[in-house]
This record gives sequence, structure tokens and C-alpha cells, in this order.
Amino acid sequence: MNVVTRFAPSPTGRLHVGNIRAALHNWLWARKHGGRFLLRIDDTDAARSTEAFVDAIRADLDWLTLTRDGEARQSERFALYEAQFERLRTAGRVYPAYETPQELDLKRKVQLGRGLPPVYDRAALTQVPPTDRAPHWRFKLDHDTPIAWHDMVRGEQRFDPHLLSDPVVRRADGSWLYLLPSAIDDIDLGITHVVRGEDHVSNTAAQLQMFAAMGADSPAFAHEALLVGSEGKLSKRLGALGCDELRADGIEPIALLALLARLGTSDPVEPVIEPAPLIEAIDFTRFGRAPARFDSAELAGLSAKILHRTEFESVMDRLPDGMDAATWLTIRPNLKTVSEASDWWKVIEGPIAAAPDVDDRDFLDRAAEIAATIDWSDDPWQTLTTALKAATGRTGKTLFLPLRRALTNLDHGPDMATLLPLIGRDRALARLNLS
Repeated sequence: MNVVTRFAPSPTGRLHVGNIRAALHNWLWARKHGGRFLLRIDDTDAARSTEAFVDAIRADLDWLTLTRDGEARQSERFALYEAQFERLRTAGRVYPAYETPQELDLKRKVQLGRGLPPVYDRAALTQVPPTDRAPHWRFKLDHDTPIAWHDMVRGEQRFDPHLLSDPVVRRADGSWLYLLPSAIDDIDLGITHVVRGEDHVSNTAAQLQMFAAMGADSPAFAHEALLVGSEGKLSKRLGALGCDELRADGIEPIALLALLARLGTSDPVEPVIEPAPLIEAIDFTRFGRAPARFDSAELAGLSAKILHRTEFESVMDRLPDGMDAATWLTIRPNLKTVSEASDWWKVIEGPIAAAPDVDDRDFLDRAAEIAATIDWSDDPWQTLTTALKAATGRTGKTLFLPLRRALTNLDHGPDMATLLPLIGRDRALARLNLS
């Protein structure tokens, strides 16, 4: 099978971690099988869709390196929807209904009050059409055909069509709702697999009959458990946590992919520097049905681990001007984000404003004298500290910490044996003498 997947966001807002996860899993599945991954912009809601959000969706996918093999926009496909709609209407599979939202709400309340499921009663099929309102349109489910499919995550799924309302597919103003255009697009674009959240399971039940009514095979479906916050509850923050905020926090995009690829499975989340291991490992049978917990702290820690493995060539265009590979390798273990490289570059390049303790002034004066005479071409830190130990009798923390503070104005950081050569003789002498 030539696998074709799609990611179908509505351009009514920014991508957040939930729909980024759906995009990623569709992309991974297509790449694993040598198939195609399509972006479909679901912009049928003209009042809420904006080009700014379309551009933002593309930019976010680019940042995540989720390359697309094609793009479609629903707003450019209305003629296709109209043609299929007319075929379904002629076949009696869509029908006009005239109830107002208030009338439908009253029906539901009456049914619930009687202990009945709130299923639409198909009154419109026998109703005399009113002359004072335009109809909305419903898809007529086949009550004689049970709905069943094998879900790649949830296993065998069954729905009794008698317990489902005929879904509204078109509003009275002629605009489209999600279900029918999506099914039409999946047929036309040759979609073979649909990966989405478990909140779409009942939509899939209705869409399977739509595929059949249009004479088409349905895609395979994988309905994943939704993400929850680290506290175990549905989190409003997850609905707002998107690429802009993650970029601002210095998160490496591959870290987000590595985390979202494994959330919901028992497989360990591991630091990777490119997506090949994620592509190889994607397997929907390994995803459980329990909610998957997303933890921002876990993401930040994973991002730092990945950064500690990242080669200079991969980040050189994001580093301060003048920083070379040797400097990167020296400071890399101390970074949580690439932006922190600028702070260490300032430590190396200076100037710094160290303020040593009074008790250390004589010691640092002696350090300056020795530093001026040693060979800086071969391990100056070892040479300096060995000579200082012999000259002053200091050892351990009392030897090393005052030097680190005078040279970097910090109590911690990269190994001074690698950092001192980067600071260099002249800057080191200036800092020691200023003490």
C-alpha cells in the first residue's frame, strides 16, 4: 500500500502540543512506510479562518522539520463538495431539516427526562417544510448496517447506528461542517491512514457510512488518547502551549518530537538528535488508551540532554559571532538552551566585574605573578594551580574557588582546564590583577 497521511488543522488559532502530536504521528507513519504526508488546511469557517494562522501553521511545521509532500485547502474545493453532496441528496442519503437550535435542545431535554438517549428522531423526514426558514442538511445513517472497524490504537470498535443522531453536514447558510468535506477530501486525496484524537471516535463511526455511501473504501484509523497535564488532569495550558512559547523557552524542536513520539507508550523517551529512530519505532499497537501525560519540565530536561549531544555544525548559525567549535564543546555541558551560550561567551570575552574576598587578595596577586611566567601553550590551569599550591599551601576549594571567581565571576561552570585557554593569557592576567 502507498501510505498517505494528512494533518488537517483549522487556521483559527495557533498549533498547540496536542495537534502537534497528531501532525507528528501522521508524519512518522508516512515516513516509516515511504509514503506521503499532506497538509490540509480546513478553512471552511471563513469568519474565523485567517491567513495569518495559515502562515503560522506552515512556519511551525517548518520549525519542527515536519516536511510536507503536498497541501490542499478546503476553501478551494467547494465545487467537489457540492458535486458529492448532490449525489448523496439524489440517493436520499442527505436530507433537509428545519428545526431551530432551541427546538432541538428542547427535544434532547425531553428525551433525557424520559431516560432515553438524545438521538435525533428524524422528524424532518415527515415534516411539511416551513416556508419561513432555510433547511440545514443531515446525513442519513443506515440503521440496518452495524458500524465496526479495527482501530490501530483502540482495537475493535462497534457502534449501533440507532444510537447515533444523523449528523448535520451543512448549515442553513450553505456553509459546511467538518464531517462530510473531510470524508470527501480523504477519498479524493487518497488518504490511507488517519491518526487523530480519541474525541473523534464517534465522528469516525458516522464517516465510515459516508465513505460507503460514496462508494469508497475508508482509511485505517488510529484514535489516540488525549494529552493531560503533568498533574494528571486536562490542562487549559496544554491548549495554549505552542511553538512560539516553546521557542521562547529555548526548547530544541527535536526534543519536542522525541517526547511526543513516545508519550502514551511504555517505550522510554530518549534524547535523539535526528528523527530517524522515531520513524523506525512508530507503532500504534504500542500506544495505550490511558491519557498521556505531558510534562513541560520533562521536555526542558530532554531538550538540554539533546543539546549536550549536539555538534557545533548544527548550531553554529545560532551562536555568538566568533564562537568556535572548541568553545562550543567546552560550554555545551553547562547549557540548558542555546541562548545561554551568549552568557558564557561574555564570560570568555569579558569584561567581567569580579569582586574577590579581602582574604583572597594576596592569593590572587600571587596567582597573577605566576600566571605571567607560566607556559600557556600546554594546560595552563594545571600548571598555575600546581605552582599556586606549592607557593601558598592552599588546596581544594580554597585553591580553586577564588581563582574561578576572579576569572569568571562565577562559582561554577565548565572545567577550568578547558575554559582558561579560551579566556587566554592577557584576559586572565587582567582579571587577576584587577582583583
